[in-house]
Amino acid sequence: MSLIDNLGIVVAQAAPAEGGALLGMAPIILMFVVLYFLMIRPQMKRQKEHRNLVSALAKGDEVVTSGGLLGKVSKVTDSYITVEVAELADKPVEVVVQKTAVSTVLPKGTIKAL
Repeated sequence: MSLIDNLGIVVAQAAPAEGGALLGMAPIILMFVVLYFLMIRPQMKRQKEHRNLVSALAKGDEVVTSGGLLGKVSKVTDSYITVEVAELADKPVEVVVQKTAVSTVLPKGTIKAL
């Protein structure tokens, strides 16, 4: 008899209640909500700020690239910018860089202060 009682208890515990299925999904839903607010939303905000920074680039801006190059923008095209990094014998040394490689736009006069 105790074997039948044990089986009856196991079967009764295995059958989920109708409201329990939704309650069981609550931790997973909560994890996705937390993931959205802690990781996805801030990343989307940073991407939007970088997109605005890149679209506002203009000739004369002083920039730092993701590779650490510091220079002044001398030419802007759709996808690329030309950055003047130094002067050698009164001729500018220029490097062509993708716009997306720009990480920071510096205030005017920063290069001369260094």
